[in-house]
Order: sequence, then C-alpha cells, then structure tokens
Amino acid sequence: MTIKQDSQHALNAGHGTGRFSVRLLPLALTLALGACSLAPTYERPETPSGATWTANQADTDTARTAAEISWQEFFLDPQLKALIGISLENNRDLRVALLRVEEARAQYRIQRADQLPNIGVNGQVQRSRTAEQLRAGGPDSPALGTVYQAGLAMTSYELDFFGRVRNLSEAALQQYLATEQAAKTARIALVTEVANAYFAERAAETLLDLGRKTREARQASYELVLARFEGGVATELELNQARGLRDAIDAELAQLQRSSMQAKNALALLIGQELPADLPAPAPFGSSQLITNIPVGVPSSLLTQRPDILGAENQLLSANASIGAARAAFFPSISLTGQFGTASTHLSDLFGSGSGAWSFVPVINLPIFTAGRLQANLDVAEVRKDIAVANYEKTIQQAFREVADALAGEATYGDQLKALRAQESAAGRTLELSNLRYETGVDSYLQVQTAQISHFSAQQAVVQAEAASLNNRVALYKALGGGWQAEDLAAAQRVEAENAGS
Repeated sequence: MTIKQDSQHALNAGHGTGRFSVRLLPLALTLALGACSLAPTYERPETPSGATWTANQADTDTARTAAEISWQEFFLDPQLKALIGISLENNRDLRVALLRVEEARAQYRIQRADQLPNIGVNGQVQRSRTAEQLRAGGPDSPALGTVYQAGLAMTSYELDFFGRVRNLSEAALQQYLATEQAAKTARIALVTEVANAYFAERAAETLLDLGRKTREARQASYELVLARFEGGVATELELNQARGLRDAIDAELAQLQRSSMQAKNALALLIGQELPADLPAPAPFGSSQLITNIPVGVPSSLLTQRPDILGAENQLLSANASIGAARAAFFPSISLTGQFGTASTHLSDLFGSGSGAWSFVPVINLPIFTAGRLQANLDVAEVRKDIAVANYEKTIQQAFREVADALAGEATYGDQLKALRAQESAAGRTLELSNLRYETGVDSYLQVQTAQISHFSAQQAVVQAEAASLNNRVALYKALGGGWQAEDLAAAQRVEAENAGS
C-alpha cells in the first residue's frame, strides 16, 4: 500500500530491518500458539430404544456388508443395469445433489481461509491539506502534502485464542461432509427407484401378456358357446356369460396397457431420457434378477453403513462446533492489521534508500453491552444442537424400522409365493376340468365362468407378489446402505490408477 503524507517523522517511524524483525517477533510467536476451543466435548448419543431387529431375522455373517456390495453386483438383470447406469449420468435430482456437494465444499474453503492471514500487495497515493494549527513546520509551512506508499499488507487477521474461527471452520467442514453423505443417500435412492420402476414396468408387461393370453382363451370359449348355442345345445344365458367374460377382459386389457405405459413414463423420467431401443435383453421376470443372499450383520453395524445416519451425525457435529463459536463470542477478540513496504513524499524516491516503512496495528475488542445478542446466539446454537440430536435419533429409528420391515418381508415372501403358485396351479387345473365338464354337458357354463375368473386372478396375484418380493429385497439392500462403500472404494481405485499412470 502507498500513502503520501506531509510528516517526514511518520515516514521514518519504521526504518531499519533489525528493529522490524524484533518488533514482529511477538506476533510470530502469537501466531504459532494453538487456540483453545469452547465447543462442548462431543459424545455420540445413545442408540434409541427399539432401534434393533430380532436375532432370528438376520444372519450373523459380518465378513461383508451390504454397503460393500455394488449395485452392479446386486442387480443381475443386464437391462436393469444399463438403465441404472444411464440414470446416474442423466438424473436431474442426483445432479442437484452433487452440485450441492460442490457448493458446500467451496463454502468450507471460504470458512477455512479465515484461519490464515490475508496478505496482499497494494499501492496508494494520498493527497491531503493540513490545517494551519496542525502543521509541523508552523502556519507558513506548505498546506498540501502527498504521500506515496507501496508494500505488503495484512488486514484484520483474528488471533483465534478462544477457537471462534476454528469452530466456524469445523462447522462448515461437517456441513460439507453432511452434504456429501446426502449425495450418497440420493445416489442409493435413485438406484432403488430405478429398480422399483423397472420391476413395475416388467410386472405390467407380464400382466399385459397374461391378459392377452386370457383374452384369446375367452374368445375361443365364446366361439365354442356360440357354436353350441347355434346348434341348440347352449342357452342364451350361457352365451351372454361367455360374451361378458370376453368383454371384461377387454376392459382389463385397457387398464393393463395404461399401467404399462405409465410405468415406462416413470422409468423414462428417472433415467432422464426416453427408453433406448438398443438395451440389452432382460432377464426372466422373477427372483433371478437379484442376488438372493444379502449379508445383514449385527444391528450396531448399521450406524456406519448408512450414509443418512452418518450425515445426521455430521449435522450434529456441526451444531456442536457452532456452540463453541457462539461461546467464544463472549470473550475478547484480537485482530491484527499490518503493512511492510516503502513510502515517500516523492514518487521517484519511493523505492530509494531510506524509504522503508512499516506499521503494526493490533486491535482488541471486548463485548460489554450487546442487548442480549450474544446470549441469544448461544441459545440458538444450543437449540439447533438439540434439534440435530433429535434428527439423528429419528434417522436411526427410521433406519432400523426399514431394515426390520424388509427382513420381515424376506422371511415371508417365499412362503407367500409358494402358496400362490400352488393356488395358480390348482386354479388352472380347475379351469381345465370345468371346460371338459361343460363340453360333455355335465356342468353349466357358470362353472367355466367362475374357473376362468379364479385362474386369471391367481395368475395376477403371483406376478404382483413377485414384484413385491423384488421390491422388498431392493428395500433391504437400500436399508442396509447398499453399495455406497463400494462406490467409494471404486473411486479411490480409479484415483490410484490415474496417479500411477501419470
């Protein structure tokens, strides 16, 4: 910075490099001192009561966790894998989450920079007029003066004795980490949403195919009854019953077509584009689309497996650090401003011999009366920590609930599907016998009508239960933090490979 002033005494105040070094020695020692912190000692809250699952619901194999199983390994359907890959590149919600991570990282860097001095190069020209009574040479000395100054300047660097700046930096760091965990949560959620939408679309297509086959069977049945009616064997009642069954499946087909189109639309929205025409062939609809065994582990491991729990704890740590910053505001703050450079009343002499100059301005500020503002800030910080504790506990409870529900599904869907398949088989055999008995004149068409409705309903129930079972297994994978640690490991390996190749 460059300053031009009339007083030559002011220009000579800091000459001499030896004196400058000695006088700045206390500053150097002060900067080297560590600052204390007034933040409360952090203790992780105890796991809320009820946040567990029963031992017989889970395996005890902890050699590998669901968080370490990548989605590429968990999903076995090539078409689903391709769709998930597209969604991770195109989905707008995930893009926003990743951009928020970048925003939080930049905000942390801004806050962290306050821990170090701001040093810059500046120059200044000052033109001034001095009152007659203040002129060092008397009333007849020149009234106008100019000072040129250039050098290095440090502006308002706060000595962080009580950890205010450090705690603000820690709070920003934890906010950044929480945002990063939120992005991981969003990534897991997107993967599972695409899978659920895909299974819904596959189930709708399967039901639509069943509906078409049923339509063909009922049309053939109607034509048989019509022929018997024209031959005087069947009654008009039986003919209308057959026609009604055919018309009912036509209405059902329209609804199934609508469901299929809507499922495709939902899937297209998630992947951020129309469904590509060159997707790999899908796997058969059913349990073979996913791995069958997901390691659950012990309940306590969930605290380190789910990014939403880790993010909630980061929020709690941030609130804890903010209390330290609010407490430090009650204590004196010391800031330093200084400059070192050259000064002269003539521009030509600015860098000449004897033009060296420096200044050092420590400022101490002790709050005395703030109208309760500091206490209110501390109260806000403490309440926010209480809120963060409650959110952390709620996140844990929700996580354990999701795992327990999904484990309950895994324990029961197998039996349900087994029973439904047996029911479908029995309904199919009943339909065969009903058709045979009607054709031979033993029973009326009412028995055929009832058997057709029962068989189609049983087929639908199997498909719907298959889809629900698949969705439940995906929910278990998600509830256990599926895949996020595998993503971190893969990213670290890519960075290591890039560094090795460079």
